[in-house]
Amino acid sequence: MNEEIIKDTPQSDVVISSRVRLARNFNNYPFPSKMKPEDGQKILNKVGEVVFEKANAIDKKFKFENIQKLKHIERQVLVEKHLISPDLARGKTVGGAIISDDEKVSIMVNEEDHLRIQCVLAGLRLDDAWHLCSKIDDLLEDSIDYAFDEKLGYLTCCPTNIGTGIRVSAMLHLPALVMTGYIKGILEICSKLGIVVRGFFGENTEALGNVFQISNQVSLGQSEEDIIFGINNIAEQIIGQERNLRNTLYKQNPHRFEDKVYRSLGILSNARIISTEEALKLISDVRLGVYMGIINNIDVDTLSEIQLLAQPANLQKNTEGSLNPGERDIKRAEVIRNKILRAINGFK
Repeated sequence: MNEEIIKDTPQSDVVISSRVRLARNFNNYPFPSKMKPEDGQKILNKVGEVVFEKANAIDKKFKFENIQKLKHIERQVLVEKHLISPDLARGKTVGGAIISDDEKVSIMVNEEDHLRIQCVLAGLRLDDAWHLCSKIDDLLEDSIDYAFDEKLGYLTCCPTNIGTGIRVSAMLHLPALVMTGYIKGILEICSKLGIVVRGFFGENTEALGNVFQISNQVSLGQSEEDIIFGINNIAEQIIGQERNLRNTLYKQNPHRFEDKVYRSLGILSNARIISTEEALKLISDVRLGVYMGIINNIDVDTLSEIQLLAQPANLQKNTEGSLNPGERDIKRAEVIRNKILRAINGFK
């Protein structure tokens, strides 16, 4: 979860973040899985040259991360912050990421495609994310010959990305839908509508902490604006259902509802050993309590920071030496405990 996402924004009671990602490839170069290392380096150099030359045009400062030169733990930190994909982190090809200082923009180079331009904003702000992403894409296209077909659109490694090459997604926190079991119906409806539902870190990952990512399945045959409208519309409907269920559950049994929230807060405040999965589940309960007005001395920014720090790579990064899984569980509990107690006592 990056710096931008931890800011509290309208509709952030349900929508954690909005993301727009564009897949692009260089013309006359094999896809990353088939290209030679020297071709990968040429692409990496060219993208870096264009981005750093034109950064002022989008009022951004960027840094370059060479995946091959990063330690495993450093790669995983970027994955946990949703700045690069697990696939890029594996470093099978000459790859890198160009990331803006505010972490709203991440340009992955030589992942599945030569270019993955990603813009992430807090809350439900798909249109804003699209405008920023499109502006960066235009700047790159002025200097790079993209692989493009008049009938098929932008050519990509995966057939589902052919066309506009756009992937539009919203990351949603849906504890009430999970608690009531209605999430199953939502997943079925999304599938019928051509909407993909993934977990916390995207494809092939679990919905840890009741967090789900919804996105379009294909990008061919619809305009970017139509795809964005469709995801936005689905997200709005899910937001409405989640909010209604939260209120219903609370009205039906406020003591049970509050007990669940405060028990989770109590465990986070006092536990001496805690796993990533348990921590994210308990943070989900406390986040729900904050937005329902049950907890007033902890803000969502603090919870989002804790959620990031509790993940294995970030936890390891902020600790001297190497920790085994058991030691990480002890350190995680300590970090969470200290953060929550400082928040409760009015310290940042």
